[in-house]
Amino acid sequence: MQHTVPHDLSVAQARSAADHALASYQERFPQYRPTVTWTEPTKATVEFHVTGMSFNGLFEIHPREISMELEVPFLLRPFKNKALDVIEGEIRAWVDKVKKGEIA
Repeated sequence: MQHTVPHDLSVAQARSAADHALASYQERFPQYRPTVTWTEPTKATVEFHVTGMSFNGLFEIHPREISMELEVPFLLRPFKNKALDVIEGEIRAWVDKVKKGEIA
């Protein structure tokens, strides 16, 4: 399932917002052992763990949106929307900070 978060930033600014959002997620939720690996300047793989199972996904920065796609084990699918909501909230907060000039 793909989920998108619209933005009106440059690709570089959107990448900065995504970096900060993902770092904040790592700091706030260390119990889920989130990892982020940028495989290209606008693409990252993400992984986190809940109750011994893994969520794997892909983040991609586009000119007008940030897309997220998560692969979720069957038993954890009821939590997928919650995970996407939390991640989207982080991205929106950091997009706003970039727009306000609080971060580069």
